[in-house]
Amino acid sequence: MILVTGATGNIGRSLLEELRAYGSEPVRALTRDISGAGFPAGVEAVAGDLSDIPALPTVLDGVRALFLVPRLGTDGEILDAARAAGVEHVVLVSSITVHTHPHLGPAAENASVEKLLEASGMDWTTLRPTQFASNALMWASTIQARQPVRLPYADTELPTVHPADIASVARVALTEPGHRGQRYALTGPAPISARQQIDTIASLLRRDIDLIEITPAQARPAMVEVFGEDAADAVLDVTGGDINDELRRVRDTISHITGSPARTFADWAAENIDAFR
Repeated sequence: MILVTGATGNIGRSLLEELRAYGSEPVRALTRDISGAGFPAGVEAVAGDLSDIPALPTVLDGVRALFLVPRLGTDGEILDAARAAGVEHVVLVSSITVHTHPHLGPAAENASVEKLLEASGMDWTTLRPTQFASNALMWASTIQARQPVRLPYADTELPTVHPADIASVARVALTEPGHRGQRYALTGPAPISARQQIDTIASLLRRDIDLIEITPAQARPAMVEVFGEDAADAVLDVTGGDINDELRRVRDTISHITGSPARTFADWAAENIDAFR
């Protein structure tokens, strides 16, 4: 049995589809609301929450491998419960910033979870993706309203990754040998800027989208409301304020592991264009 947490998220939903398409092993998905989940046929949907530690033995019963999205509960207790339930292998979603920006608070939090997993006694595989293509959904309501998108660092180019590619790597790691004890940095196939992303969305919508570049100081108050102070500052750093070559670097990990080329931002935008109409 494979348990997928974060099952209704951008990675989790794609992972469920891949696991059902490629494998015969039973798959269980954890979600707070089964009624609205819409999981693929054959997936066992379980209502629950990783923050409910006393309920985890039931959720984890019979689970061999766990796909873990961190900070959905107390990660140390979740890993303890997984080990006690007999889980053999955990595939963890972390962040490339553990490597590129270890001094930032969110990166340090991810590094801490990685260390807990590595010390747990269970086998592990750690995925370290860069910026998600789906982060563009933050602009969706503004674009729907036909208002200008206001953001800093409009021309910083980063190798944005499609969440479905993260799911594909996770599926291989969960179901095929040779991936335990590995840390995989995951990027898209080419660097792309926010301006280029917005131009891609505009082309698909067949209308113009205005972009107004603002300063980081102007952007920060609204970001603090969404992310909190530490995370807002970290986002500003890794989207333009503190860029380094390792963050810009394009890696071929996805194609090497899955056998398929990494998807482009244009692929993601075409699949999700209705969110911007």
